[in-house]
Amino acid sequence: MNSSIKNLKERDWTETRAHSSWQIFKIMAEFVDGFEKLAKIGPCISIFGSARTKPGSRYYNLAQEIATKLAEEGFGIITGGGPGIMEASNKGAQSAHGKSVGANITLPHEQRPNDYIDPENNLNFDYFFVRKVMFTKYSQGFVMMPGGFGTMDEFFEVATLIQTRKMEETPLVLVGREYWSGLLEWIRNVMMEKESNINPEDLGLLQLFDTADEVVEYFRVFYTTNKLRPNF
Repeated sequence: MNSSIKNLKERDWTETRAHSSWQIFKIMAEFVDGFEKLAKIGPCISIFGSARTKPGSRYYNLAQEIATKLAEEGFGIITGGGPGIMEASNKGAQSAHGKSVGANITLPHEQRPNDYIDPENNLNFDYFFVRKVMFTKYSQGFVMMPGGFGTMDEFFEVATLIQTRKMEETPLVLVGREYWSGLLEWIRNVMMEKESNINPEDLGLLQLFDTADEVVEYFRVFYTTNKLRPNF
């Protein structure tokens, strides 16, 4: 039995190695295509949030308003390209005649391109890690609307890159005190004060707002003294 299992594992691992070698080329192609398209678009803000947020709901309308006002300031809007908050943000960008970018990911459910992405700015990815590189490299700011695991993943990824200075200091905004305050309280009371796993200045990387005007004013002021450029 042990010998059979060993032979089976060796055969499976040999097949995996062969597949991995070819997989590199697909990964490289996704990076090249993403870099070429996003480098041409200009300054953008990424807006993250739940794909499950319904049209007409509080946060859907707020995301649309934020995107509209940021587009009016001259920023393109990048989203994950799907429904919910992503759709609202792309819709807001288009309503202000701004650039509307979608970085879609292939998923078994939820994800489909929304109708408000510029056709020439509609990107498709198979790999989450490639997609996240695109967001973090070409966004001049990040707006985190309420969302689920995916939004939390993107939030902590960006916070880590800024904290460790792997990317330039970039505005990182959380929208919705009602939604985010519990998490921020835990970060402050447990992560920072009780366990000393972050420093007090790390909390200064995060801004918490409730309105579109607060978000847009923060970006406007930040970029009166900071350069607009790719983050790495």
